[in-house]
Amino acid sequence: MSTPWSRRSFFRLSGSAALLAGISSTGPASAASAQTPEAGDAYDALRGAWREMLLGGGFDPAAAPFAEKLALLGSQAGEHRSTMAAANGSLWPDLPLNLSSSITASYTRLAAMAQAHAQPGTGLTGSSALLGEISTGLDHVHDQAYNASRSPFGNWWDFQIGSPQALLDISTILHDRLSAAQLARHLAAVDRFVPDSSVGAYTGTGANRVDLCRSLALRGVLGKNPAKIALARDALSPVFPFVTTGDGFYADGSFVQHTWLAYTGSYGAVLLGGLAGLFSLLKGSPWAVSDPHRQTVLDSVEKSFAPFLYNGLMMDAVSGRSTSRGNPRTGPLGFQGGDHGRGHGVLAAIVLLGTAASGAEDRRWRGLVKGWIQRDYYSPVLADTDLGVAALARLRAVRDDDAVTPIAEPTGHRLFPSMDRAVHRRPGWAASVSMASRRIGLYETGNGENLRGWHTGAGMLQWWGDTYANGQFTDGFWPTVDPYRLPGTTVSKKPLADAEGGAWALPRPDVTWVGGSTDGEYAALGQFVRGLSSTLYAKKSWFCLDDSVVCLTGSVRCTDGAAAETVVENRNLGASGGHALTVNGAVQPAALGWSATLTGSRWAHIAGHGGYVFPGGATVKALREARTGSWRDINTAGTVDPVTRRYLTLWFDHGVDPVDASCSSVLLPGATAAATAARAADTGWIVILANDNVRQGVVVPSLGVTAVNFWFAGSAGALTADNPACVLVREHGDGTATVCVCDPMRMRTGLTVRWNRAVASVLSQPATVTSAVTGAALTLTFGDLRGQAGATQRIKVALG
Repeated sequence: MSTPWSRRSFFRLSGSAALLAGISSTGPASAASAQTPEAGDAYDALRGAWREMLLGGGFDPAAAPFAEKLALLGSQAGEHRSTMAAANGSLWPDLPLNLSSSITASYTRLAAMAQAHAQPGTGLTGSSALLGEISTGLDHVHDQAYNASRSPFGNWWDFQIGSPQALLDISTILHDRLSAAQLARHLAAVDRFVPDSSVGAYTGTGANRVDLCRSLALRGVLGKNPAKIALARDALSPVFPFVTTGDGFYADGSFVQHTWLAYTGSYGAVLLGGLAGLFSLLKGSPWAVSDPHRQTVLDSVEKSFAPFLYNGLMMDAVSGRSTSRGNPRTGPLGFQGGDHGRGHGVLAAIVLLGTAASGAEDRRWRGLVKGWIQRDYYSPVLADTDLGVAALARLRAVRDDDAVTPIAEPTGHRLFPSMDRAVHRRPGWAASVSMASRRIGLYETGNGENLRGWHTGAGMLQWWGDTYANGQFTDGFWPTVDPYRLPGTTVSKKPLADAEGGAWALPRPDVTWVGGSTDGEYAALGQFVRGLSSTLYAKKSWFCLDDSVVCLTGSVRCTDGAAAETVVENRNLGASGGHALTVNGAVQPAALGWSATLTGSRWAHIAGHGGYVFPGGATVKALREARTGSWRDINTAGTVDPVTRRYLTLWFDHGVDPVDASCSSVLLPGATAAATAARAADTGWIVILANDNVRQGVVVPSLGVTAVNFWFAGSAGALTADNPACVLVREHGDGTATVCVCDPMRMRTGLTVRWNRAVASVLSQPATVTSAVTGAALTLTFGDLRGQAGATQRIKVALG
């Protein structure tokens, strides 16, 4: 079940093809046609194409960023060769071959050495001594650990994905320098551990399946075996169609892996990179991917991936346990990683995929990528030392192409009900909300990773500005943040053990009311929260508007004997940040260790970040502190080096074992102190209709918005629902309104919603509406909503 992502990181560092690996599907070429002389020539062409994808082309090795990357590659390879010492049981002393992960790591180091030999400007280019050392190393790992006579042990991923990928890449790069006997031995080993049955009827899903197909395809190319290539291509077909449960792409743009997890940014990224490489490789060959369902993958660029990319970073909300992988920026082998590193890898995959897409798609995607490259000021894409030379070459070509017009970040709201995620984008900022239910886990831990990600799915609200705070979750956030105070969450402070819930247990709360409604610009979201290994019970709502997110938390209950809290904000100020906190116009102390209980708080402002309004006034707690941790604290493969970051935290303390506690706040990203104060003074800007166990709702008159989450049947303001539902109504300036309704529980066989507002006529409605009565009020009756997967039902009306 597991996939050791830290090992995938090794592939990026070595310049191997983790971002290129990808295959295609259907339309099998017959073995007879593939064995013609022309097809025989095709094998060498495919091998050459894959080699070019691994090594890149058309770049000046003396120019930036290639000179620096090539020098780093040479340094890495030099370090590897200097420490290589073949002995019984190991090729490197720190990588005993009785561990499956060490086999993969050994091949990965050899892959880096192969790249340094083949690439120009590494200081080891064409070195015969290095070539001999690589050859000796390959033979040693083969004889000791990875051969046709061995049986797999340890993690299946190493034997079926990690090791064969690196080995096949080495065999491609050094093909003409390996003896026929060597190549045959390596291919036989791959056959042993990646047999045809590895992609049987239901073996492997999502990214794992694509990785298996990559190994089969490359083994077929190197061994000139048409059946292997055809099998690899055809075995991709199960990845393409939309799914309704389990792993894969969903019609709403969600991507799920490990059955219960939102994983667009990591497993999804590997799947995209793998398919990009194989689509591109096989295009125009006898084994080109012709399955019409492959369009799902092409559409996913803008439907599934782009919504979570912002200024070049990939949001943590869909990156699972990969957030726990350290990203120190020091040292010649420093791994950058983080949300920006993940995003850069996706950009490279998108550009490569474009070579196998239509001309219109390729042009549009290159515009998107160019925009992300230009806007990533915090972690410049072309300075990413984790990217291979080939990926850097493709990305720089996009940046320097004057025919490509950069595309700006879009505005609007995207809901992903099939993975309990939402993204809200406005001019100047973007935010994401992470939720959990019976359908999607609170968090994932495994392989010793993400040991304290317990509360990620308890309503974590992350946000970034256009020209500020793009390092908020990149700069040492995860090893230093208080894991009980992730921003936006409502949690019990009951102590939890590392990996609480168990590795791969994928703990899911026993709730179904999680989801929301959106008109594509604004949204109402709701989550029934149940705590991990806790009695915590709460109802949370977010109303995503033009310049703000309104956050309501109600009916907070707990009997853990511990305090329950709702975290308004926990802002990472960096290693030395002293950003001012202003509350009700008074600047608060800047000394580390300062804390206070701020009664009568109407608003707060963090300089350089944004503002927070507390409708009606509230008692808010605040803390300014420096926190020290290490990546090892949250990931057993992380560095033990201490990391210290400063934080400003604002939260509502519901007390020990609260009964029906509640709170409300308004987030104003990027707002000035003056704008925040003005919003707090405008007491008519928002009306909170309800914030309890039955319903939570607001009216924002200036926006024409009324929105209510009905946890049970009830009324709030002008809205009534006879069953649980999420309703968002937005009146427009042209005499029309949009009514958005959804059944987040996916249980309704009937639902009636009434809006007490004069409506002249219904202009459009979905088939799920069985009756629409207009007049002094609008009454909408819906039929069976169970098959709508939590999707928004939009009705357009003319107002009376």
